[in-house]
Amino acid sequence: MSGSTEGDLTKTGMALKHDREWDYELDRILEAIEERDASKVGLQFPEGLKRRGPKVADDLREVAPDDVTFMLSGQPCYGACDLDTYLMRRTDVFVHFGHTPMKESDSIVYVPLFSNVDPFPIMEDALEEELAPPEEDADVGLVTTAQHMNRFEEMTDWLEERGYEVHTRRGDDRLTKEGQVLGCNYASADIDAEQVLYVGGGKFHPVGLAMEHPDKRVVIADPVNNAVSVAEHDQFLKQRYAAVHKAMDAEKWGVIFCTKIGQGRWEKAQEIVDNNDNAYLITMDEVTPDRLRNFDMDAFVNTGCPRITTDDGPRFHKPMLTPGEYEAAIGEKPLDSIEFDTFHDTW
Repeated sequence: MSGSTEGDLTKTGMALKHDREWDYELDRILEAIEERDASKVGLQFPEGLKRRGPKVADDLREVAPDDVTFMLSGQPCYGACDLDTYLMRRTDVFVHFGHTPMKESDSIVYVPLFSNVDPFPIMEDALEEELAPPEEDADVGLVTTAQHMNRFEEMTDWLEERGYEVHTRRGDDRLTKEGQVLGCNYASADIDAEQVLYVGGGKFHPVGLAMEHPDKRVVIADPVNNAVSVAEHDQFLKQRYAAVHKAMDAEKWGVIFCTKIGQGRWEKAQEIVDNNDNAYLITMDEVTPDRLRNFDMDAFVNTGCPRITTDDGPRFHKPMLTPGEYEAAIGEKPLDSIEFDTFHDTW
């Protein structure tokens, strides 16, 4: 993939009114506007990039026909599973920034916003500090996030040039790219290697990966924070065990079904309610502590995005469990069987 310009910020194809550190692929958006003779265009950004929305709209206004209206989604957005379906139905072109498709669609323009951070210096550090040398263990799995997918083939070649046998796979239907992991899905790490190199920012993804694949050593090469480490999940497990213990005496359970397009597990929610006379189905799009505070429940089971439980669990006034943790809390399975909650469906 050496020499590719995909995601190269110097190859955006047009002069921009505002400086950019990402490639917003404005030329591709403009092409979709022209092809569909669009008069209404929806732009959806994840939470961390919403502040850039007006500047992107400015740049598009500079090059689009005068009769085109650009609308910014104000709905919360945390992934490709979290599309603004209201805006999508009311626009001729709908653009989703920051993620790769969870499901291919001709009606949505996905702009992944590839990072311009060079991953190879921190990968070199990972080889020196944490990865087993190829003469000891040549097999290594390679995974990354959407922001670094444009360099994935280069990363693979780089490891192979240093003597490693690199194992990669696409994963399941929720993943459209080989080697990609999501905060809720690590199927790309189902490979024949005892060590996995994760190239990406933060520790949430690799901790989840390590929990789902406890037989693998997960080395983190973080090019964003310029840090190398090994994923540890003991503290995370202790937090989850504590939440389950608090819920063991619960009598009334609120079972949350999330209505976001890519976050619903209806069959799982219905199964819990059908088998527990003291469980009540609660449907909601945005699951927040304030919205649940008015429900008189002893504990909740979240069948929506797993990160609601793992990231925000301590913020809720009553224990918030995953479906697997719920089974442990009511005695259907042992406590030590708890696993990281993952999501494998699309829509």
